[in-house]
Formats: sequence, structure tokens, C-alpha cells
Amino acid sequence: MSIVVVGSVAFDSLETPAGKREQALGGSANYFSICSNFFTDVSLCAVVGDDFPAAHTAWLKEKGIDVSGLMHATGKTFHWKGRYGSDLNEAQTLGTDLNVFADFDPKLPAHYADAQTVFLANIDPDLQRKVLSQVKAPKLVGMDSMNLWINIKRDSLIETIGMVDVLFLNETESRLLSGEHNIVKAAKGIQALSKKALTVVIKRGEYGALLFQPGKPVVFMPAFALESVFDPTGAGDTFAGGCMGTLDRALTKNGVITDADWRRAMLTGTVMASFVVEAFSFDRMQSLTAAEVVARAKELQAMTIVDGGVDIG
Repeated sequence: MSIVVVGSVAFDSLETPAGKREQALGGSANYFSICSNFFTDVSLCAVVGDDFPAAHTAWLKEKGIDVSGLMHATGKTFHWKGRYGSDLNEAQTLGTDLNVFADFDPKLPAHYADAQTVFLANIDPDLQRKVLSQVKAPKLVGMDSMNLWINIKRDSLIETIGMVDVLFLNETESRLLSGEHNIVKAAKGIQALSKKALTVVIKRGEYGALLFQPGKPVVFMPAFALESVFDPTGAGDTFAGGCMGTLDRALTKNGVITDADWRRAMLTGTVMASFVVEAFSFDRMQSLTAAEVVARAKELQAMTIVDGGVDIG
């Protein structure tokens, strides 16, 4: 089992209805790694500045995450500032300081090249393809993106999409990329952009997530019902980490990914995202246990399973 993830490791300064946090640890690859590591071996590639705390790097190592590809550059770590209002599905960006991330040139350590699975977190699509060129023969490639790349590097993004197996986007991004407002039409339009059989996962925050596979029924996974949400930052990356970790595990055990594995991946991603939003940054993930993950998965299954069909007449 092995996943290489390439993306950002960052500081977040944010405000939500639950409070504020300055310089919280964040970043797409950071969230993905911590989550996916529950299910498989993870190798991280990102860049941080000389202000990045050694204690967090040590924690990643303690979790068993390979940080050989975590590059250290002179300068400050990527810093995002944002605010969530009553609609926790959308963040308002107040500031983005790329800092050392502006010159990020991902170079994978030699032993990363043998990875079975690759996840391209939200970075420039040109860099995403550069990462893929450094991996020998991955069996599964997933990616995420954002509005910025859809708007300013659409052709490059579509080229990268044509090289992956599964694409994660939120509702807004899927509509922007496809030009379709209806989510089902949007997913089909995105699939048509690739010559490969592309699986599309559309994340809908508190309204769950949808899985679209060519020629197969749509799978819907509702969000776990929570009494309170402190910080939605990283929920999408955590969701992807749970999904991809589960799929990589299935590949290792069986050599293939079945329909049941895809459904299990959606369940797992949803459960993991439900934990990370319960506190700021990685506060909840630091104490999360495997037993808690299993227990919540059973709760979510109980919420969604209906015995028998509709009785008419």
C-alpha cells in the first residue's frame, strides 16, 4: 500500500461562527496525509518555510507519514486568510500569501516513484503533470483543483484531467468547469473532457457527496449529522484522503477496485471529514482513534440503510 500526495502545507488564519484561529496548521496535502494515513502508507511532497514548526513535522513522522519530500525553503510558509459566515460550504478568502509556495517545484524522492497511488492536491495543473511524470506506473491517480485554475489555466487543467482516474471538485467548481448548473449534467460534461473513463466525485459540504462513474448508477453519500461545526477548512481534502486511502487499500488486497470499494470509499471519506470539522485545524485529528472511526462509520450506515422497498397497493 502506498500513496504519494503533492500539494500545500500551510498556515491558516480564519474566522468561523465558532471563533477565530491565527496561524493554524493547514494545507491540502497536510489534511490529506493525516487522514489517508489511517488506511495506507503515505508519502508527502510539499514545501514549507523556515517558520514552519519542527514539532508538526515530527508529528507527521510519528504518524508514519514519509516526509522525505517535504522541502524546506528560506522564507515564510504559505499563508491563507479566510472567513466562513452562516453558509459553511463556502469560504470568503481575505488574503493569500503564497510565500515559498510561489516557487514550489515538486521533485519527488527516488523511492516515491514506485507509488501505487498518486493524489494531486490543489496546485497548478502544470505542476500536477510534472509530478505524474516522476511516478513510474501508478495504478490509481486522483486529483483536486479549484476555481483559479479553471479560470486562468483551463486548457492545462483539462490536459491534466485527461491523465487521471478520479477527479474531486465541489459544486461551484463542477459548474464552472462544465458550464452546466445541474450537478448530474455537470458531472457528465466533465467526464466528456477526458478520453479515459473518468470518475467524478462532487463534494457538497453539509449536503453530502455524489459519485459519478461512467455507465454506472450515481452513488449519493449524505454528510454525517453533526450538532456543531467549528471549522470546515480541510474537510474536502480530508474527504479525499479517506476515499483514496480506502481505494489504495482495496487495490493492495484485491488488485482491483469494485463497486463496493467505491461505496466504502465514499463512506470513509465522509466519516473522516466529519471529524476534522469538529475543531479548528488538526485539533480533533490529534486525538482521533481507529475505534472512533469505525464506530462513526457504523452510525452513518445506520442513518442511510433502509430495509425493504416501497410498499404500494
